Amino acid sequence: MDIWQLNIFCKVIERKSFSRAGQAVHLSQPTISSHIRDLENHFGCRLIDRLGKEAVPTKAGSLLYQHARRILQLRDEAEAAMAAFQGSIRGRFVIGGSTIPGAYILPRLIGGFAQRYPDVTLSLEISDSEAILAATLDGHLELGIIGAITKDRRAEQACILEDTMGLMLPGNHPMANTQSIEPTDLCKLPFILREKGSGTRQAIASHLKTLGLSIEDLNIVAEMGNTQAVIQGIKSGLGVSILSPVAVEDELAANRLCCRKIEGLHLRRNFYLTRHKDRTPSPLCSAFISYIQEAYHLSGPLFQQE
Repeated sequence: MDIWQLNIFCKVIERKSFSRAGQAVHLSQPTISSHIRDLENHFGCRLIDRLGKEAVPTKAGSLLYQHARRILQLRDEAEAAMAAFQGSIRGRFVIGGSTIPGAYILPRLIGGFAQRYPDVTLSLEISDSEAILAATLDGHLELGIIGAITKDRRAEQACILEDTMGLMLPGNHPMANTQSIEPTDLCKLPFILREKGSGTRQAIASHLKTLGLSIEDLNIVAEMGNTQAVIQGIKSGLGVSILSPVAVEDELAANRLCCRKIEGLHLRRNFYLTRHKDRTPSPLCSAFISYIQEAYHLSGPLFQQE
């Protein structure tokens, strides 16, 4: 077993395909298969099953994947640390973002950071807040930006951005001409909700509680796994939803959607830079944190260890 084989193994798992993994590392499919067989011979068990067109890890493969990701991350950190020791910032850095930060906030930050440090390769992983938090705490990610605060004591969070959500309606909705919506009317409207684990959903539940309401009081017609699906649902007339204006800038500008306040409901939420509090940041991680501080004019340090 060597690090190169583990890298190939992770590519197969992440892309769910031997051929797509081969494209990622510029190797033929037979060569990829040969490396996987060598790993399976080394451990004495099957690591990947082929189910139809997908490559799926066995239980042993899932276990190995967790450790392989940590090994590869340590390799990246070692290379970045040695580069920093020699006075340069280079290497590979993986950052995670929940749906809104991942789609609308982090791409801009990553673009500016890449211009400043052209020798750095940045990779962005997007999932819901719970998944990004879990990946940060288990060591798969060194840093994440999520839209929910956690009570997990292993996590350290710093608020970097405040957002004010609003009720999003189709541009031609009968209530589009009203300035604000009463909470009683909100509960009557067909409502599209994000999935469990979403920071947006958690924020909605928290704010509704201030009015003595809960998620169950809404007339939920659909639950969707990402913000874009919710937006399409609103535009098609399926229902309404509470979203961040950041996610619908184009739709609001074109009057395809309109944003209205809900009377008595202050829909402010924060986005949190999140890391494991006991983990020493790599040079690349520290550089990215410093860049975020500069971009948002934040007084630092954001964390105890930087």
